[in-house]
Amino acid sequence: MIPPATSEHPSAGLVPASRLTRRRKAAIIVRLLLGDGIDLPLDRMPPALQTALTDEIAAIRYVDSATLHEVVQEFLDDLDRIGLSFPGGLDGAMDLVGQHLSPEAAAQIKARQSGATGPDPWADLAGSSPADLAGLLTRESPEIAAVALSKLPRDLAAATLGKMPALQAQRIVLALSTTGNVTPAAVARIGTALATSLADTPAPAFDAPAEARMGAILDIAPASTRDSVLDGLAETDADLARRVRQAVFTFADIPDRLLPRDVAALARAVPQEQLVTALCGDGTTERASAEFILSNMPTRLAEQMREAMAERLPPPTAEEIETASSALTAALRRLDASGEIRLTADAGTTG
Repeated sequence: MIPPATSEHPSAGLVPASRLTRRRKAAIIVRLLLGDGIDLPLDRMPPALQTALTDEIAAIRYVDSATLHEVVQEFLDDLDRIGLSFPGGLDGAMDLVGQHLSPEAAAQIKARQSGATGPDPWADLAGSSPADLAGLLTRESPEIAAVALSKLPRDLAAATLGKMPALQAQRIVLALSTTGNVTPAAVARIGTALATSLADTPAPAFDAPAEARMGAILDIAPASTRDSVLDGLAETDADLARRVRQAVFTFADIPDRLLPRDVAALARAVPQEQLVTALCGDGTTERASAEFILSNMPTRLAEQMREAMAERLPPPTAEEIETASSALTAALRRLDASGEIRLTADAGTTG
């Protein structure tokens, strides 16, 4: 509330509003608004201004009502004259328009904010892996990528280029011819922007690639489900379907992926009844896997397994065999992850 200026509240001995500095007038307005319970976002001001305002408030003892009335009226008149306000400063501008800028422009502005001093961004980039650099540069224009590769060590640049799609790699190589006139300042800005962008890249939530995770899930899925998913995936993304098929490890893959010396570890890792059930499959691939396991077991143990298979009455159902087979492949995955055995990476290799 603005107290009226009356003769009952003289301002004798006080500086009139016309002679107050703008900083003191601001301090008066802030004190008035805070006193009325209005929450002012003072923390958005630069620290130096916050400090100056606090010092100014601390220096004021009291203001007579006539002076207060003049200051408030002048403040209201100033508000009426303002058509549009801006946040002020680069940080405020980025808060306002940052989400509307292209990634390249935003990175350049961030680089400018960070300044030209500090650690060498190219040294930071040179410490990154070719895969990370390839992922970073594929989002940039060929010209920016060409500058970056020119600044990186040759072996790292070559390895990074090899991780990129062939067409994009060709465009970057062609763009190398346009980098001759790039200024050192521009190279520094590009390096800072790329280093900032790389640092802002979130860490992946999963260590394994998508096809490996999908393959691990499909390993233990029913065969009908696995085939249906892979067939459907092949219709929408043939390349991903191929990679997932390579990542899938089923009972039928055991002869190609399991080293003969590691069969004994498998026999120890699963209950005998489960192993016997899995070996009872009568399909062509199932029989091949069963024979591979039996032929690489100690002779006495293999004979016991064959006898147990023959005596299994009634014979296990197809569902029981599939469940037991999935348990075997899951056990082999665990043994491989622990380092106790080594599954070969490519089908058709047996060590």
